[in-house]
Amino acid sequence: MSQPIEIKKGIYWVGVVDWTVRSFHGHTYSTPRGTTYNAYLIVDDKIALVDTVFAAFGSEMMAKIRGIVDPAKIDYVIANHVETDHSGALPQLLKLCPKAKVFGTQKCQEGLYKYYYCDLNFQIVKTGDTLKLGKRTLTFIEAPMVHWPDSMFTYCREEELLLPNDAFGQHYASSQRFNDQVDNCELMDEAKKYYANILWPLGSMISRKIEEVLKLNLPVSMIAPSHGIIWRKDPLEIVKAYQGWARQETVAKVIVVYETMWNSTQKMARLITDELIAGGLEVKLYDVNNADRTDIFKEMLDAKGFLFGSSTHDNNMLPNLAGFLALLKGFKAKGRVAGVFGSYGWAAGAVKEIEELLKAAGIEVAVNSCSAKFVPDDKESADCLRFAADFAAKVK
Repeated sequence: MSQPIEIKKGIYWVGVVDWTVRSFHGHTYSTPRGTTYNAYLIVDDKIALVDTVFAAFGSEMMAKIRGIVDPAKIDYVIANHVETDHSGALPQLLKLCPKAKVFGTQKCQEGLYKYYYCDLNFQIVKTGDTLKLGKRTLTFIEAPMVHWPDSMFTYCREEELLLPNDAFGQHYASSQRFNDQVDNCELMDEAKKYYANILWPLGSMISRKIEEVLKLNLPVSMIAPSHGIIWRKDPLEIVKAYQGWARQETVAKVIVVYETMWNSTQKMARLITDELIAGGLEVKLYDVNNADRTDIFKEMLDAKGFLFGSSTHDNNMLPNLAGFLALLKGFKAKGRVAGVFGSYGWAAGAVKEIEELLKAAGIEVAVNSCSAKFVPDDKESADCLRFAADFAAKVK
């Protein structure tokens, strides 16, 4: 079992590392690097625990707390977010400290009752409300839809410490706790994947919340999220990354995603990809059946261009690409350009269906589609190259 770690004087990480979890959110998010559930114990004249952990790891969290203080001495529990990976151990904890008062938003109070059907000694807080612990004061900042309606940040001015729950987190298991102790490329890759798959649709609200917090001129020397690694070196690096992602900033990159039946659409995808690369663009090519969709969405987050291809079956696109595009529609991608290609036997329905879905998602279909009957012949192969060249011009 990992040991508690003092992240600031008198403030301890008492979370757990989940090395083996490989999927999250009901198997909608792959976690090949595992995750952590972070909780933070603040020892002052009064003792506060900020967030808990997933219920299965409650005993491990308790053991860490016992290494510092008797859990019965905890005066306050700060519930930044109701989701069970952060609140699951709360009932177990409160059996040990039944007089502890729980602080959170009104939506959090409602959610905790629905999850656990227990009457809590609960105090509803709003932005600007404070809690004096002794030498330290906690300030609460409501952050609805970052990423649930109940979400909240907790800030300790004396330590310049921001505890934002799911914001700025990553699914990343490590024996280290801080960003200057791990591979920065791996860390930012996981942070980008986390944003793309969980927060992408909420960009406008995230932009407003970041601007609101920045206007408060709060000094921040450390950001301690509730998943993954703590940001202590250049902590505003991840805030700047979020600002760019929330503004939907893009680079000249194209993501090609296809599903094929008898490899004709695959042949088209490879011709198109090679031509895009020859045109000087960064390109990522994915067969939706052989790729992790959460990794595809991560790469799409900052890509200017999306290309989608499918064989036609029963006058429709193939089912796994259909499911992928249904998820993409919910992400509300803006400022992108898209194109569609595909193969068919006697009816080319897939291309039309994809175009209609993209338009419904608010994504511009910037070039005429490209189709091939049965297997692309020389003329249809040349059409693929022209399609790619036209699309490259749109991306550039």
